[in-house]
Order: sequence, then C-alpha cells, then structure tokens
Amino acid sequence: MAGTMQTTTSKNAGTSSGGAIASFFRATEIDTRLLGMVGALLIIWIGFEILTGGLFLTPRNLWNLSVQTSSVAVMATGMVLVIVTRNIDLSVGSILGFTGMIMGVLQAKLLPGILGFDHPATWILALTGGIVVGALIGMFHGAIIAFLNVPSFIVTLGGLLVWRGATWFVTSGQTVAPMDANFRLMGGGTDGSIGWTASWIVGVIACIGIVAGIIHSRRQRKRFGFPQRPLWAEYFLSALGCFIVLGSVQVANSYYWPTNIARRYADANGIAWPDGGLLISHGIAIPVLIALGVGLVMTFVATRLRFGRYVFAIGGNPEAAELAGIKTRWVTVRIFAIMGILCAIAAAISTARLNAATNAQGELDELYTIAAAVIGGTSLAGGTGTVAGAILGALVMQSLQSGMVLLGIDTPFQRIVVGVVLVVAVWLDTVYRARAK
Repeated sequence: MAGTMQTTTSKNAGTSSGGAIASFFRATEIDTRLLGMVGALLIIWIGFEILTGGLFLTPRNLWNLSVQTSSVAVMATGMVLVIVTRNIDLSVGSILGFTGMIMGVLQAKLLPGILGFDHPATWILALTGGIVVGALIGMFHGAIIAFLNVPSFIVTLGGLLVWRGATWFVTSGQTVAPMDANFRLMGGGTDGSIGWTASWIVGVIACIGIVAGIIHSRRQRKRFGFPQRPLWAEYFLSALGCFIVLGSVQVANSYYWPTNIARRYADANGIAWPDGGLLISHGIAIPVLIALGVGLVMTFVATRLRFGRYVFAIGGNPEAAELAGIKTRWVTVRIFAIMGILCAIAAAISTARLNAATNAQGELDELYTIAAAVIGGTSLAGGTGTVAGAILGALVMQSLQSGMVLLGIDTPFQRIVVGVVLVVAVWLDTVYRARAK
C-alpha cells in the first residue's frame, strides 16, 4: 500500500512538473525548436571549451566566430525564403565569388583610373555594382525557374558551374588586391569594429527596441482581441533579450587590440604607453552589425509584408496560392533576386575580410548556407522557416568548424562532420513533422 502511494505521488509530481514546464512555454510562446538549437549550441560550445583547454570561450575566439559567421548568416536569411517555397539555390557560393570579383575589379582596377585612388565614393560604387550584378543574376535564375518551369535544383546547379567559371574569366584566374580602405571596414578587424562606447550605445538601443517591440505587440493583441501573454512572461522575455544583448556587447568589448597595433596607435596619437599596456576594445564588428541588420530586414519582410505572406502561402500549397490570385511566378523571381542581392552583400563582407577577391572565394558556401537554414528549422518540404533560426543555424555550423580548427582537425574531416550534421538535421525535421501531424 505504501509502495503504491509512493508511486502515485511520484507520477503526480512528474505530471505537475511537466505541466509547469508546458505552461511556461505556452505563456512565453518560446519556440521549442529554437530553444533546442540554443541548447545544442551551448553543448557544442561547452564541449569545445573542455576539449581545447579553455581556448574556445575566450573573447577573442567568440569575436572571431561572430565575424566568420556573418557572410553565411546573410545568405542563410535569403535561403529561408527559397526553401520555404520548395526551391533550392545551389549557386550562392559561386554568385558570392563572382560578385566579389566584380567588386574587387571595380575598386582595384577600374574606378581608380576614373576617380583616382582612395576616392570616398569608390567603395559605394563598387558595392552598388556588386549588388546590381547579384540582383540581375538572381532574377535571371528566378525567371528560368518560374517561366520556363525548369527545376530550381537544375538551374542553380548550372549557375554553380557557370558563375564559378565566369569568376575565373573576369581576371583570367588572377587574384585582385588590395581593396579600398573604406571597403575593408566591412570585413571586421581592428579598424572594422565600432569600439567600446559605440558598442554600448548599440546595445542600449537594441534593448530599448526589444522592450518597445514587446509593448507594441501587447497593444496590437489587445487591439484585435488576441490572447495576451501574462505580464510576468513579458517581463521575462524583456529581461532575457536585454541580458543576451548586453552580455554579447560585454564579450565584444572584452577583446582588446593586439599590443603591437595598440602601441602603433599610441605612438601615432602621442599617447603615453602605460606600464600595464594600452587596452583598447574592439567592440562589435561591422560585419556582425551588417548581418544583424540584414536579419532584421529579412524578418520584417517575411513576417510583416504581404510579400512574406505570399512566400509562405506558396510554400504551404502552391496550387491554392495560385488559385487565390497570388502571382507565384513573379514572387519566385523576386525571391531569387533577393537571394542574389544577399550573396553580393556576403561577398562584400568576405572580400573586405580577405582584402582580396580570389577565384576560390565562396567555394562550398552553398553547403553551409543550406545547412544553416535547415538546421535553423527551415523545412525542405516547404512552408516552414524562420530567419532567426537560420542565423542561429549559421552560428552552429561556424562553431563546429571553429572548434575543429582549434583542435587541429583536418579540413576533409571537417567536411565529413558538416555533411553528417546536415543529414541529421534533415532527419530530425522529418521526425518533427511526422509527430506534428
């Protein structure tokens, strides 16, 4: 009898605990899949921290990790829209390489002869030229897919080969360098970061934006009669968002300039060199700000604009979307045009970071971009995906790669791990969708 009572009590306690957790997630509306990715990311970070003897979770490595993630994260935000509509884009790495070479040639060879060296408009014209070329390539792919009914897999596979070859023909295989000084700021580095003060200002503005967004969402729900989250849940989400933002700013500000660069800076500006050295914070890197800005814009496009609703409607049921009057073909063209633009932005980040445009630039980036979107919860069956999840997926992929580099693992094995992770992510998505039915 006592054993029966003890068992019953244990079951009730377990049920109560499970009910409390379920109630918490319902109240806060936290995406459990996104939370699962965060958990996986933390496990990866802690595991590499132990295996590398404390080298992984240093401010220097985390800062570099954020910069390395930026270009793939930018492209992953567009890949979400592509995959949501049941398409695929295998050409993003080649478009990155081609547009990067176009921007490199413009600022290293063509524009200096017209405007002169170090002209302030050089980087703007080079970036604009790359974005225009990327948009035209994307529109060309989208038009073939939409109006000629050629599968996106074939079109973009052809694009992968064509634009990689075209990259070589632009300069006959030569590397183009160096880049314009202002253009290089988009690649990060000592000069390509905003410093201690500006980083805290950005962090505070971001926190204000988080709180304002939650307040606006609550007012909108009340206005249209939708269920509202409990006040404690609103406070919790605000505090959590601000904690993550300010914690990230603190990590970025904890990474200081190398001693030799700081000494040159001190000598150039007549600053006395203190006994303990001069500590100058890098702050948030410019490519990270670009990636976050792109993420915000793409989130707004996907969730707030009519175009975004059309994208998810097409992914959910293309036939129904067509019958509802959505111009599905033109939506497809626009999606691939956006993808081309994002490839050009990613190319700018990559080219600026390397301070050169090379023929090998962007190789295998299509793999990492697709993997980031899929790991981030974008379903290959279409209709489901989030921009935030794709950015987090890009961070997961880059964390794996960064950790393996610190462990001295060879590149071929790194690719094996990436391939396995991609397959596992697709399998988990299949299992999740089957259980959700």
